[in-house]
Formats: sequence, C-alpha cells, structure tokens
Amino acid sequence: MGVPKPLTDEEITAALAALPGWTREGNEITRTYEIRYHAAVAAIVTIADRSRRIQHHADLDLRIDRLRAAITTHDAGHVLTRADFDLAGRIDAIVAAHQALPLD
Repeated sequence: MGVPKPLTDEEITAALAALPGWTREGNEITRTYEIRYHAAVAAIVTIADRSRRIQHHADLDLRIDRLRAAITTHDAGHVLTRADFDLAGRIDAIVAAHQALPLD
C-alpha cells in the first residue's frame, strides 16, 4: 500500500459538502462538538479504538462540554486525502451515539 493521494481543492469542497459541521483549516478538516464531558471521554476511547484498527488518527482536544477533532493525513505529508473524510464520518457517528447515551 502506497502513500495516499492528496485530494484536489474541488474534491475537498465536495467532500466537505457531505459532512455538515466540518470545515477546512489549511491542510486539516476540523469540527467542534458540544457534548457532555463524560460522554466525550467515552467517545474519545471509541474513536481511539476505531482509529487504531484503520491506522488513521485524528487530533482530539477535550474541554468542558466540547470536543474538537482535527484530521489530516500525516503519512502523505499533512495533506487531505479520502481517508480523512472517511474518518470524519466515523467520528460523527461515534459522537452521535455517545451523545444519545444517558449519564446515570
């Protein structure tokens, strides 16, 4: 398996259109979620596990009731690739699932 191919600006714009809430910041895509602190901690554990399995990781920043994800493809020289948008979609699903969990 070789180095992932960087996306063009047009491909990035189209991929972002399919991921509401994500924005481009240079060579990263980012999103900040409003999520309860303990739910965010649980989401981070799930994100880390799934990221390890697919060998592609996001930078995660946890604050009180906020979780920020930033994604770029480090292996390709910090550029945006299809893998970044696939991971963003997975993170959206994980965070949504954890936001729905009751905190007892």
